[in-house]
Amino acid sequence: MVAAVSGSQQCRAMLRQTFCHVPGVGIKAEERLWASGVVSWDAVGDSAAAGVTARKRESLARHVEESRRQLAENNPAFFAETMPAAEHWRLFREFRDSVAYVDIETSGLGGYGDHITTIALYDGRTIRHYVHGQNLADFKRDIRAYPLLVTYNGKTFDLPFLRAAFGLALDQAHIDLRYVLAGLGYKGGLKACERSLGLDRGDLAEVDGYFAVLLWNEYKRRQNVQALETLLAYNIRDVVNLEALLVQAYNRKVAAVPFGAELVLPPVVAPAEPFKAHEPTVRRLKGGYGLGFQR
Repeated sequence: MVAAVSGSQQCRAMLRQTFCHVPGVGIKAEERLWASGVVSWDAVGDSAAAGVTARKRESLARHVEESRRQLAENNPAFFAETMPAAEHWRLFREFRDSVAYVDIETSGLGGYGDHITTIALYDGRTIRHYVHGQNLADFKRDIRAYPLLVTYNGKTFDLPFLRAAFGLALDQAHIDLRYVLAGLGYKGGLKACERSLGLDRGDLAEVDGYFAVLLWNEYKRRQNVQALETLLAYNIRDVVNLEALLVQAYNRKVAAVPFGAELVLPPVVAPAEPFKAHEPTVRRLKGGYGLGFQR
């Protein structure tokens, strides 16, 4: 049974109540610390904590001091390097103002010779987009401003493409929502997870990754700007929805910890998006390629 948490101990931030980034402290050991009364970094020096030896408390105190310093320096990589990858969602609340939600579209479905066509970047305030042949190179400069990246399946798709295209290390801390959501029982592609969690794509419901390739080809062959705008609308919707999904995932994760009620985040307010799907273009391409509509 977990000890009661006093008002002074409730830091209202999961990271400040996290110890699984400390060497020698796994998830089970962390749970035992919470049960003993060491429920936050502030509680490490509490001599009343049951079952925590003086030596262990001293070690925790050293690591907590370093953790405070790294947090003050806005360095999520410090925590991500030693924290289990499945627990990287814990970084979100404390580093939310440093997040870049990133998604790419490509000229194919990931095969040899494919290249990036568009990139969307959203930081919870500003939406940026990049287009091959226009301003794609600007991404290399802009992404350096963000110490925490959030993607869906970026570990195996988006980040390798970006590293190859720009020669970037992209060694920032990274939350891949594919694995966070899978841990909550939501599997499949991004769109399937969105539907399961109540996100409606509206005018973009008919567009998927394969169709994004058709839109790019239509733009390049015919200089159809409306096809490009539809592609950008789709790409941007991906990153906007990443924030909404991460907030939901974070709230479901903290609900499983003893002090979760203190940590819940409010739902996000979706930003105004700069592009909309061009329905006639979508329908013409669907018909031209013999593609059925999703229902």
